[in-house]
Amino acid sequence: MKQGIHPRYGQLTVTCACGNSFVTGSTKDAIKVEICSACHPFFTGEMRFVDTMGRVERFQKKQQAASPGGTVKKRQKRLLKIKRDAEIEAAKPKTIRELLERAKKEAAGASGVK
Repeated sequence: MKQGIHPRYGQLTVTCACGNSFVTGSTKDAIKVEICSACHPFFTGEMRFVDTMGRVERFQKKQQAASPGGTVKKRQKRLLKIKRDAEIEAAKPKTIRELLERAKKEAAGASGVK
């Protein structure tokens, strides 16, 4: 190993938000964590939500929106879009002849001649 280029490795104290602390090895001086083995539901056996940055609330909102009493579903929106696209497509001329006839009618209507 080259001298002077490697970080110093030593013991440090890891402190949890619940107040629990333990000693481990690292190149850092101190580490603060939100959840440890003393307060995590998997290790304690308690049934509670461990919410980090509102993830549980976002999931619950998605579940409520997917329920029958929720907002308009994605499928309904997609069906409305497909119907609208079909109407637009039906209004378009299918052949060049139809396109020319439509252009003649619009030109005649604009000039006032029938």
